[in-house]
Amino acid sequence: MSEVKQITGAGVPLFLDDIDTDRIIPARFLRCVSFDGLGEHAFEDDRKQDTNHPFDDERFANGKVLVSGRNFGCGSSREHAPQSLMRWGIQAVIAESFAEIFFGNCTGLGIPAVCADREELKKLAAAIEAQPDLEVTVDLEALQVRYGDTAISCTTTEEARSALVSGQWDFLGQLLAEQPAIRSTAASLPYLSNFA
Repeated sequence: MSEVKQITGAGVPLFLDDIDTDRIIPARFLRCVSFDGLGEHAFEDDRKQDTNHPFDDERFANGKVLVSGRNFGCGSSREHAPQSLMRWGIQAVIAESFAEIFFGNCTGLGIPAVCADREELKKLAAAIEAQPDLEVTVDLEALQVRYGDTAISCTTTEEARSALVSGQWDFLGQLLAEQPAIRSTAASLPYLSNFA
């Protein structure tokens, strides 16, 4: 299980409020058997309507840190939304606030979702727009977002921060690592040992 202490990379400015999960990945893509290929459909409908969408802008093609506004990831609870962002290349999201289920799904995928002050986010988005190769760092240990000569405070829940920096965010990985103990316990339970 990998520790996620900081993410550094170019940014993607998408400073809008109330971006719901249906905009992040339209419902017609939820029928997939696996999450493979979802990245190419991230914001697909928005991208068709807006020829200047940052996910179609070559300047941000290598972006790892998405910068957005208030209530990011609202709407349905689909895990497909953070899966599509991750498969597009996003490794961290900075916003003014997040929908709770989207936030939890990000943490479960090892994607830091941190909150920052709205005015600071506007400045960060403008800086990325002006300099697309600007390196942005989300530091979970220092609870800071750094770019250029600027450092701003960010927040996240202590549970999410602790899980990410300790590498304990991968719940399936934790379960698989404990297979011998799980088998031993299952064998000792009369209602399970009869099925072995």
